[in-house]
Amino acid sequence: SLYSQTARRWTRLTLEPFELSSSKGRRVWTSLLKAIESELVLADKWPGMLAKDLSEYLFVRSSGNFQSLMTLIARGCTRAVESGAERLDERVFDPVRNDEASERRRKEIAAELRMVPA
Repeated sequence: SLYSQTARRWTRLTLEPFELSSSKGRRVWTSLLKAIESELVLADKWPGMLAKDLSEYLFVRSSGNFQSLMTLIARGCTRAVESGAERLDERVFDPVRNDEASERRRKEIAAELRMVPA
């Protein structure tokens, strides 16, 4: 059957969303952003561009979801290169649409973060 042919080709892995409600969660999120940042190829990038300057912004935009974060960063990089900005900041990201689930949760997560001490 078709299912038996395709079901054996992939192993489903799950990754829980990241969280910022604990100091450990913030450290893990920051480490992830630093790792991504180190691999970016943009002429005007700087240390801390993602991990410091955009940490909470990216969390809100991605809902803490890894795939949503990677989609947003990939689309942001495309926009940064095409526009000549060669950097990632809120002006580059603001017009970028992300997946529907992240876009729906955006306001809710922003409100939650305002209630959590840094």
